[in-house]
Amino acid sequence: MSLDIDTVIIGVYFLFLIAIGWMFRTFTSNTSDYFRGGGKMLWWMVGATSFMTQFSAWTFTGAAGKAYDDGFAVAIIFMANAFGYLMNYLYFAPRFRQLRVITVIQAIRLRFGKVNEQVFTWSGMPNSVISAGIWLNGLAIVASGLFGYDMETTIIITGLVVLFMSVTGGSWAVIASDYMQMVIIMSVTITCAIVAVYQAGGATNIVENFPVDFFIGDNINYLSIFAIWGFCIFIKQFSITNNMLNSYRYLAAKDSKNVRKAGLLACVLMTMGPFIWFMPSWFMASEGVDLGALYPEAGAKAADFAYMSFVELYMPAGMLGLLISAMFAATMSSMDSGLNRNSGIFVKNFYEVILRPNASEKELVLVSKISSTVFGLAIIGFALFINSLKGLSLFDAMMYVGALIGLPMTIPALLGFFIRKTPDWSAWATLIVGGIVSYLVGVVMTAEFIQNTFQLDTALTGREWADLKVAVGIISHVVITGGFFVSTCLFYRGHSPERQVEVDTFFTNRDTPVVTGKDEQVEVDNRQRNILGYLIIVAGLGVTLMFLLPNPLWGRVTFVVCGGIILAIGLVLIGSIQKTTNSSKKEEYA
Repeated sequence: MSLDIDTVIIGVYFLFLIAIGWMFRTFTSNTSDYFRGGGKMLWWMVGATSFMTQFSAWTFTGAAGKAYDDGFAVAIIFMANAFGYLMNYLYFAPRFRQLRVITVIQAIRLRFGKVNEQVFTWSGMPNSVISAGIWLNGLAIVASGLFGYDMETTIIITGLVVLFMSVTGGSWAVIASDYMQMVIIMSVTITCAIVAVYQAGGATNIVENFPVDFFIGDNINYLSIFAIWGFCIFIKQFSITNNMLNSYRYLAAKDSKNVRKAGLLACVLMTMGPFIWFMPSWFMASEGVDLGALYPEAGAKAADFAYMSFVELYMPAGMLGLLISAMFAATMSSMDSGLNRNSGIFVKNFYEVILRPNASEKELVLVSKISSTVFGLAIIGFALFINSLKGLSLFDAMMYVGALIGLPMTIPALLGFFIRKTPDWSAWATLIVGGIVSYLVGVVMTAEFIQNTFQLDTALTGREWADLKVAVGIISHVVITGGFFVSTCLFYRGHSPERQVEVDTFFTNRDTPVVTGKDEQVEVDNRQRNILGYLIIVAGLGVTLMFLLPNPLWGRVTFVVCGGIILAIGLVLIGSIQKTTNSSKKEEYA
């Protein structure tokens, strides 16, 4: 019975997401609207999408599996994200918005010139496709494992559905759905965490009964390797969340004040998140639940089912469908970086610049949707490839991609934000150096090489080798790749007059706040509050009505609590419309 209920809930939730795309379709009239919401979005929407960018089905699969195996260690990644978002709030977020661009590559164009515009356009797309493919594969693992669907069929169908929503909705629909997902996921996971703590008889029991060291985990002979890995993860996540290439989520904010608040919201959510999301996985491990026996067909990936098993075993009927629905939508928002963002870069930095300089906005929006479709199919293809690598865990795949592929591109995009006097070729040359470093770390360096080089008495465990490989990759890029970029200052001989104007414009914009008057775009602000407010109210009522499902009393109360939290947030948004309207009227009559 429960499986049927969950399937129905997923279907209803999917229809709800389609409604979001349909209701926000009128917000999009040009490429600026399609790719960054026209730079008119309020802080709570931008903060939600910033938070959800680092959040996907992988959190409940690969990361949850890591939490089940090694305890608190995985939370370091998310705490590092929170640190990155704190830096967004304190410095980077408002300056990203102040660049006044539609795509991040337009910022690269101003800072590093035309050649690098094309270099970064075409070198960044594979990384986005790879990351989105990993996220899609993670979602397919959950859906196929719980409902018995074929993995490849699940990837294809799920990918096509995500593709449809992302292409037709544009940035307004995607970011609006991000906020919806944030509200629902946090309310559901908070409820799950409370149940886990209650079932365990307190959080201390979970820590004490954890089968291995809760804070370090298992398979660690050299504690120094774990410490180095943790430090390097903070460096990596800071670099990823605070560089021009990944600043696209903040380009949608209406002004500098709103974008700063958005960074703070993402920081607060990411700080709280790990203690909420991983409590069920920690509980499952402390109870000695053998996931390998429950999911023998999953093989080495059995731990990835830790969170879903908890929801299936300990939560009321219907909660699993609700959680997977939210995960489905969260993956949609994560895939947006591989769809709409890539499409925006292709259209604004290649098609419009190279192929059709005089193209109309109507033509550009059409080409944007076509190119999004192409990127979506590429993501599906890579997800199928990842699925064929049965021995590769999602956790390790995510770490390898971030450290060895994504990190080299962030270095000039981060350092170039501060260092003014570098030649234009410094950016593309740094990518070449970074590629060489990645090859040496990823292919040449082996566990035996490390053991012989450092004369280690004890052989490295599989976990130590995986952690060390990530750490060495990050350190190598910081020292060698980053050092190379800085050293190019020695070859700086000035820019041409035309290029100097562009570079000066870049740094002037960076330091000039974007300010909107109190009464500016009130109508657009209230339309955001109105549509999302009523949608969230409907979602809250829908979740509350799930108390009618055949569950014991505590299960019914669970849905009432979840629905009540969601409903309250929707009412706050609607109430803020009246408050804003009254404030404007008072100033008008004053």
